[in-house]
Amino acid sequence: MNAAVERWIEEHGEELSRWRRHIHAHPELGFHEFATTEFVANALAGAGLSPKVLPGGTGLTCDLGPSTGPRLALRTDIDALPMQEMTGASYASTVDGVSHACGHDAHTTVLLATGLALASAGDLPVGVRLIFQPAEELMPGGAIAVVRSGALEGVERIFAIHCDPRIEVGRVGVRLGAITSAADTVKLVLSSPGGHTSRPHLTTDLVYAMASVVTGLPGLLSRRIDPRTGTVMVWGAVNAGRAPNAIPQRGTMAGTVRTGDHATWAMLEPLVREIVAGLLAPTGVEYEIEYRRGVPPVVNDEVSTRMFEESIRSLGPDALAETPQSGGGEDFSWYLEEVPGAMARLGVWTGRGPQLDLHQPTFDLDERALEVGVRVFTDLVTSYRR
Repeated sequence: MNAAVERWIEEHGEELSRWRRHIHAHPELGFHEFATTEFVANALAGAGLSPKVLPGGTGLTCDLGPSTGPRLALRTDIDALPMQEMTGASYASTVDGVSHACGHDAHTTVLLATGLALASAGDLPVGVRLIFQPAEELMPGGAIAVVRSGALEGVERIFAIHCDPRIEVGRVGVRLGAITSAADTVKLVLSSPGGHTSRPHLTTDLVYAMASVVTGLPGLLSRRIDPRTGTVMVWGAVNAGRAPNAIPQRGTMAGTVRTGDHATWAMLEPLVREIVAGLLAPTGVEYEIEYRRGVPPVVNDEVSTRMFEESIRSLGPDALAETPQSGGGEDFSWYLEEVPGAMARLGVWTGRGPQLDLHQPTFDLDERALEVGVRVFTDLVTSYRR
């Protein structure tokens, strides 16, 4: 690792914790990250850099290193979740109903520190673009707006990290190929004339029809799609009726369809519509279906994955961890539709006690992971070779 970068990290370790705790205590929802954007921009400008706020007013980019030749992009997400925090930490969220329960406060801190550390390193072997992205938690993701703003112009490869509470601090996981899944949403509204449960033959039985879809759609998808794609359909909300002796007139259903295969993602919507139509046709129940495509899977390309592996190994012989493909969605995938790149999993588990999952109101992390993330990101840049 570049000696100047290592010196900067050693001198500013305590500041990383302060920055992360400040961001954690003041979370902002997608496309409303004005204070977070200002905080990051001021810190970068204070180091003599020239951050540029994105057109929507939240999020920013900042270039370092040579202005000509290849350029790597490093991306982070800066938004929080609409979730009440329940950690009891001294730096807990001060905003009611909003919290950094997904670790974006750590992601933001890591990239901010990376930029400042690289600014202290002197001449860099490659140009760097820092991307502080808004609204990752809003489907289909703020990455789309960032790409449209031109943030990838001149970028050769792009990299990102994401907190992983299943990996011990000091270790980082990466895998070749899909590391996250595509995540789509299916919503159904069903309608029936309704009637008495003693005379279902005189009406259309809405609840029976809903039950056919509840079990039939996931089951038939598992028979129509190669199981090696990791495709799964799960219902999260099914609602109809109140009285035990009345067939309701209206019912609603909502769930998600996920897959780790890009080609399968492209065929999911027409297949879901076909299966639903076939299941409901014999029941006589009328319906409306809304299929919302979310994000593609994040698919790490080979060259970028190997670069990540080398930088992770620079931490030590046991730093590189195995990581399975996640069923969750991540809008970093939209960048990979434009340029090659890779995402890695930053270990944030203390190594003791329970492994609190992401998107839990009690989620917190071991702040020693912040320096680990900075070292991996800075090594990607300082050890760059074509």
